[in-house]
Amino acid sequence: MTLAVSTTVTEIVAAELGRPPESLRSDTDLRAVEGADSIKVLRMVAKIEQAYGIELEDDDIFGLTTIDQVVAVVGKAIAREQG
Repeated sequence: MTLAVSTTVTEIVAAELGRPPESLRSDTDLRAVEGADSIKVLRMVAKIEQAYGIELEDDDIFGLTTIDQVVAVVGKAIAREQG
């Protein structure tokens, strides 16, 4: 599941930032990507939540800087939802 989540999250992030997915590594600092801002991050989060039918906790979202970290938070939320 993690690979599928990683692929989906990377595609959402890339689309929101206007970058090809292959240009983003799992450890890319999203704050350093040209064009990244808080509005785009909020849109990414909304699209990720919609894609998985989950709600990410604000405390989990703040401080995320890499795709790997986003994938980990999404994985936790999916597990929580599946109970």
